[in-house]
Amino acid sequence: MFAPAVMRALRKNKTLRYGVPMLVSGLLIIGGSFGLREFSQIRYDAVKSKLDPEFEKRLRANKITLESEYEKIKDSTFDEWKNIRGPRPWEDPDLLQGRNPESLKTKRT
Repeated sequence: MFAPAVMRALRKNKTLRYGVPMLVSGLLIIGGSFGLREFSQIRYDAVKSKLDPEFEKRLRANKITLESEYEKIKDSTFDEWKNIRGPRPWEDPDLLQGRNPESLKTKRT
């Protein structure tokens, strides 16, 4: 008997009906701003963190430059390549690559 009267009064109260959702949304926006600041700070802290000294030595010792990679592939010939399309999920890869699936089955057994 008391509960329906209270619920009816709460439904008619404009402060509870319009004000509380506005306050909740404002709190979410402000709280989200602080949460985002904390998560973005993790990114900056990760950049400042030091690497393992042994790993840093290996990085310094490994001197790969663009010029050294160019020297490796400079004399390669790229005229004799063949474009081979990979199989789609519903296609048989052996048929697509030009291999005979029957000969593959006999080799396996």
